[in-house]
Amino acid sequence: MNTRALNGDGSRRLSAPLWHYSFAGLGLAWNAFGLCQFAGSFRQTTESLMTQGVTGDQAAIYLSLPVWMSVAFAVGVIGGAIGSVFLVLRDRRALPVLAVSFAGYIGRFSGDVAYDVFDIIPSQFAVLIVVVLVAATLLGLALLAARKKIFA
Repeated sequence: MNTRALNGDGSRRLSAPLWHYSFAGLGLAWNAFGLCQFAGSFRQTTESLMTQGVTGDQAAIYLSLPVWMSVAFAVGVIGGAIGSVFLVLRDRRALPVLAVSFAGYIGRFSGDVAYDVFDIIPSQFAVLIVVVLVAATLLGLALLAARKKIFA
């Protein structure tokens, strides 16, 4: 149900419809999982990666990736979590934060291409495609919320 309310300048805005909260909540849950994955990445060893199904050579390459790729992952997932909180709160800061998050994931994707990670660990391609699509969807939701004046 959409209701109308007044902005501080007297113009009308829509309060958030159910679909907005649904997607924002799913985005928040997705990014909470991502934060757990990111935190776990600091404890990864060749042995722990091998228990997840990668070979020793794949694990060694994955663990030798440059630090900037971890920074890109951090920007993506932390930005996604904060941006999702802003979406739930109907805060217009969601838009720039989710744009930076998306850029972080594009950076991570670019690094995986540059370092042939997708050739070495083919399953990483599917995982990162989903991650980028979710980040793009959340950014799209923020753009739509701005256009429909859903932000408080």
